[in-house]
Amino acid sequence: MTTSVTIKNRFFKAAMSEQLGDRDHNPTPELFKLYETWAKGGTGICVTGNLMVDRNALGEPKNVVLDQKSDLSIFREWVRHGTVNNTQLWAQLNHPGKQIPSFMSSEPLAPSAIALEGELEKGFKKPRAMTEQEINDVIKAFSTSARLAKEVGFQGVQIHSAHGYLVNQFLSPRHNQRNDQWGGSPENRQRFVLDVFKAIRHTVGDSFPIGIKLNSADFMKDGLSEEESMKVVQALSEAGIDLIEVSGGTYESPAMMGIDLKESTLKREAYFLEYAIKARQHTDKVLVVTGGFRSAPAMRAALQENACDMIGLGRPMAMQPDLPQQVINNPDFKTTVQFKSTGIEILDKIAMLDLTWYEAQLSLMGKGKQPNTQLSGWNVLLQTLGNMGSYAFRKKRY
Repeated sequence: MTTSVTIKNRFFKAAMSEQLGDRDHNPTPELFKLYETWAKGGTGICVTGNLMVDRNALGEPKNVVLDQKSDLSIFREWVRHGTVNNTQLWAQLNHPGKQIPSFMSSEPLAPSAIALEGELEKGFKKPRAMTEQEINDVIKAFSTSARLAKEVGFQGVQIHSAHGYLVNQFLSPRHNQRNDQWGGSPENRQRFVLDVFKAIRHTVGDSFPIGIKLNSADFMKDGLSEEESMKVVQALSEAGIDLIEVSGGTYESPAMMGIDLKESTLKREAYFLEYAIKARQHTDKVLVVTGGFRSAPAMRAALQENACDMIGLGRPMAMQPDLPQQVINNPDFKTTVQFKSTGIEILDKIAMLDLTWYEAQLSLMGKGKQPNTQLSGWNVLLQTLGNMGSYAFRKKRY
């Protein structure tokens, strides 16, 4: 059975980690305000940032967690605010795997005991390979979170299978070097994401939309290749996925940030459009391309050539929450996106400023303020370090 849902337009607010959970990892009033702002801005589907399925495995200190310990009444209030103006609010479900900062976990779990490399090596512990039982427990956790998402009123869920998080780690021959049924061949490396999807589908039923955020490639040696990614698209489509959002890269090789782009890509703006065009041969599901769109003409061109069905927008929506309405009203609309550096490259990288600067904009909107294009990189750096320190000294209450 194919899920049939009507969306009011083709704008898709992609997930961005907000870091606006409370001490118990429930949503805060700032999240209510932020998502109401986006909904009023005209987006068709709005996807939450990183709802973690396991409160013992957080990617960031203030992640929201949706599990059996969550206060569901607070989530219902979040949904109420985020679905005004006929907007669909979907929950992005995620598990970080080994992508947990060292100050938050002394022994993260991953498909294989392989550490992150390069500049990330110092900030992340080497993981322990998951046992069969732990793999099955995480699959069940995704299913539980999806059930709760439906219960509190989210109108769809998205599995995060991109950017080096756990589901992506299982797909990667670089990070998954298991020799059991969960690793080795491409088919075995696909097993985890397919089992997560099937468990969610069994839990939420045939009529509830399930999407996935999938890497077009990992853009690193021995990572998930474009050819293998296409096979994942085909396998998920045959299994019954409803929507595929195309992204790419990991924090070891951040292609999703628009680094080292070809001239042809710059002209078309969207980073992963060529992949989406090829993916059409392997799926008839809704395709979303996220990353790079900055102008109404480029968005229209992508839709008119059937490269994608929806326009995914991340950082531009952190600066202009009513961007969809602006594009609808102005056929020549164009925007730019650029964070404010500290001026010291190593400090920018330590604070992951190309991400945290935009998180700070979301925090401003959550307080009812306007995004600030002049926000100091130094202020964001100090705030980021403060969050890290306060989390490290917190007493765990799980």
